[in-house]
Amino acid sequence: MNLIVKFILTYDKAAFRANHVPCSVVLHQDGIRVVGTLNSGKGQSVSAGGKGKTNLPVTSYNECDRVIDVGSEWRTFSNEKALKDPSRVGDAQNPLLNGGDLTTMISKGTGAASFDEFGNSKYQNRRTMSSSDRAMLNAFKEISTMADRINLPRNIIDRTNNLFKQVYEQKSLKGRANDAIASACLYIACRQEGVPRTFKEICAVSRISKKEIGRCFKLILKALETSVDLITTGDFMSRFCSNLGLPKQVQMAATFIARKAVELDLVPGRSPISVAAAAIYMASQASAEKKTQKEIGDIAGVADVTIRQSYRLIYPRAAELFPPDFKFDTPVDKLPQL
Repeated sequence: MNLIVKFILTYDKAAFRANHVPCSVVLHQDGIRVVGTLNSGKGQSVSAGGKGKTNLPVTSYNECDRVIDVGSEWRTFSNEKALKDPSRVGDAQNPLLNGGDLTTMISKGTGAASFDEFGNSKYQNRRTMSSSDRAMLNAFKEISTMADRINLPRNIIDRTNNLFKQVYEQKSLKGRANDAIASACLYIACRQEGVPRTFKEICAVSRISKKEIGRCFKLILKALETSVDLITTGDFMSRFCSNLGLPKQVQMAATFIARKAVELDLVPGRSPISVAAAAIYMASQASAEKKTQKEIGDIAGVADVTIRQSYRLIYPRAAELFPPDFKFDTPVDKLPQL
């Protein structure tokens, strides 16, 4: 395998009046071959070739500094030199893998030449990648797929990958399925990055039950000796209201209602998600944009009965919960009593 690196060559000042000129080289087992072009410092490019030398007579390799470029390389297959269609070749190095991403992946052959006399495949990926790298790579793909389904940004994926790698290398959750660990890591990453998702939202994009994700969640926090911030009603309010298509006024009222209900200790022991859902229901019923319990429950991932239970706790003091500037379409005394 050829390793593409960046090389900095030191030239004679009197000849080229330049101290450092960057170029590309390919490292072979039998030496160094310079490829590409070298700029002479006078506006003209000088082609380089040959092993361990170039056609520049004053090139000095002894004083070179080597900088490895772990990014993808540009390459073009255009037949017309005037046309530029550069494309990235290969993948950038993944620091989470133990070098397995730098190997060449050979797909399973289909022709007769791909099998030996015993009918076994000649080229198999398991010979070029360790089992640990293969397991982590599969988990990273699953994490990326889950994150894409609920439109999570790249920083969430990166944090999830790091969490999974730590757990995997510690072997502290031996016996647990990697998919369950990956799902729990995604849940933790969302909480740590300030964009929490509910267990049901993670369940919806994975094949793991809520119970199993919850177990892995607790085990991971204990194993990594880390913690997550407590979730509040405000963490979900904006997203829930947006998904329901509610206007800004209703969202602000629901946020105010939920915060006030917590301050007045009207909902002790209730989940912030169920309190947020009940606050949205109350705010929507008081406005012109009314939403049913089922509509809110489908978005929040809670049952209708859960919304009703939280709503009954805050209804008796509904008059104290609305913001002073709220424009009622339905008066407080006309709100559903459930």
